[in-house]
Order: sequence, then C-alpha cells, then structure tokens
Amino acid sequence: MNYILADGLHRKALLPFTFTRPVAEIRIGILTISKKWEKWLGAPCSFLTEEYLQEKFPIQVEAENVVIIGSFLPDSTLVEAIKSLKSGEALVLNEEVLAYSTGDPKDSFDVKDYKQVPFRAEVFSVKNTWDIFSKNGKALQADFDLITKGRKSAELSGTNQLIHPENIFAEEGAQVEYSILNATQGPIYLAEDSQIWEGSLIRGGFALCEKAIVKMGAKIYGPTTVGPQGKVCGEINNSVIFGYSSKGHEGYLGNSVLGEWCNIGADSNNSNLKNNYAKVRIWNYATEAFDQTGLQFCGLMMGDHSKSAINTMFNTGTVVGVNVNIYTPGFPRNFIPSFSWGGASGFKAYMPAKAFETAEVMMARRGVTFDDTEKQILQHVFDLTGKWRKY
Repeated sequence: MNYILADGLHRKALLPFTFTRPVAEIRIGILTISKKWEKWLGAPCSFLTEEYLQEKFPIQVEAENVVIIGSFLPDSTLVEAIKSLKSGEALVLNEEVLAYSTGDPKDSFDVKDYKQVPFRAEVFSVKNTWDIFSKNGKALQADFDLITKGRKSAELSGTNQLIHPENIFAEEGAQVEYSILNATQGPIYLAEDSQIWEGSLIRGGFALCEKAIVKMGAKIYGPTTVGPQGKVCGEINNSVIFGYSSKGHEGYLGNSVLGEWCNIGADSNNSNLKNNYAKVRIWNYATEAFDQTGLQFCGLMMGDHSKSAINTMFNTGTVVGVNVNIYTPGFPRNFIPSFSWGGASGFKAYMPAKAFETAEVMMARRGVTFDDTEKQILQHVFDLTGKWRKY
C-alpha cells in the first residue's frame, strides 16, 4: 500500500514550525513524525502539504493510497486499524478523520463520501505548538522502545557515571566522557556520532540525535530532544530543538521549541513561568489571538532560521516567526512576526535578500546547500506573513 501523510486540520495551530515543513516533519521524541510512521508501517511515506512546500516534500501517488493525518502519532493499535482500511473507507475518532483510503489523494476530501470506520482507542496527537515539548516525554519513551527493542547498546567510556544504565542506549560512534547520565526518570538515547563533552549533567528523558553535540558543563533536564547536528550548552529543561540549531553557550532554555537553523546567543534566557504563577497564554496563528495553553510552564516557540544576540531575554510564552533577528537589549514583545529585525526598542522588516545571505553562510558551515527550493519557500513565507509586520 502507498502511504501519504497529510497536514490535516491542525497545520495553522502548529505555525511557525509548519511554515517551512509539513506537519509530519515535526520532530517530537527522537524521530520526526514521518520517520515514526515509516518505521511502524515498514514502508516509505510521502507528503500532502501546502503547494509551496510540495517541491521539497513531494507526494507519491499510486492507484490505491492511504492518507494518514500527520498530526497523529503511530502505535500498534492505530497502525493495525489503518492497515485494515479498504478502498473508500475512512478511520474516524469522535468525528475527526485519522486516515482514509483513496484513489485520488489530491481530490478535495469529504468524509461523507467515505464509509466511516470508528476507531475506539486513544490516540496520541500534536495539535498545538506547546504539545511538542509538553508531550515530548511520552513520544521519547515510545521512540526509545521502538528503536532499541532487541538491540544492545554500544559501550560507553568508564569515565562516566551512569544511573540506570539499562535505560541508556548509545549507537556506534556516540562519545561521552566524564559526565553523569541519570536515566531514572526517563530513557537516554545517543545517536550515531553524537557527543557529550566533559562535565555535563544529563537527566533523562533525553535524545541526542545524529552528530549533535552537548558542550562542556551543560545541565540538561528531561524530557529534552536535540536534533541532528544541533549544539547545546548551558541549562536546558524540557525542550525540543530541531536539527542544525545551536544554543551553544550559557543561559537558560525551558519548556521551549526551536526550529531548524536557529541560534541562541550567549547568556540568553527565556522565562517559562509567570510571576503570578498563572496559566500561560500564547499566540496561536489559527485563531490569530493569544490563546490559553492550560500550562503553568511554557517558554519560547521559535521558527526556522531565527537568531538572538547575546543577553537576549524572552518573556513567558513568546512566539518568534521564521527568519527573525533579535539583537537589541530588553524584553521583545511576545509575538514577533516572521522576517522581523530588531528587539525591545522596535522592529523593522528583515528583507529576504539579506536573510538569504545569512542562511547561505550558516547552512554551508554544516555542509548543506541553500538552494533555490529553500529560497522559494522562505520567499513565500515572507509574502504570506506581511500582514503581521506592521512597523
């Protein structure tokens, strides 16, 4: 069967991260949602997403296709139900479609045209930006169990102190020296060629993806994920950092999500708790308003290619768009539109040509080419988000 991951109803609520990727390319736990589905299904998946993203994330269409809504995460019960779908059937939970079988996935979907198959088990889903960090522990444990089942960890150096080593798994090439890894509260997964430098204190759950680095003396509390080729240091608590992003110096990052190609300047900090201990409200692109998260702890949501200078301070529940450059002292406002340049004293538009120069240099340092496809995506994001840049 041919499997396609569709953005579904929750794409807007997952902005700014879905400005530059399909919903199923969000990383939560160890793997992206798409990689989870591919492992569970034993088959490749393609994407049904926004037209401007489709060149980078193409769709593969066959005579018969199963379209899975990408905000839902797989487990054995859901996978079994999806594999049992027949042509013209839709799997439905409380009137929300989980998946459907179709000959033409590009055709407009109406559940009334399908035989509805009720799904009666619980589902694990990501429907808001804050779900990415707040549900990271559950996703991390599920991925750890899936990836390590029946396998033996590579041996770690005797210079380290390992607490509950049975919950620690290192792939070949992972390097750790003179550090403390405590897997009492959750598993610790170290991918191929990842590195934890001397003097680091790691409390699981924790995932360090391929070629990612924890620099000397870091203090990391779980559940936290550092994506491929990420670099981190300082103090980090319950955060998800997508691939190629850096928080490479002292400073605090808590209950936060960083997209790809972000950089947090030295001694920058975010607040994750209001002084009055009230529940945190955060900007929601779907409603274009500050919505209640229901969480007491909620920090920074930062889209791809955004940067902050040294000593930047972020208020509780701040949302930063794509390609934002923050460099003036003080607390910037808690919603910063994409392609903004400035800080607490005010912002101006960050023009694409200038932003592209920075992206090209940064990506080249990691051996990645900033090509025309990337330019077209970011240009589209610039055009799409102009209504919020009122300077």
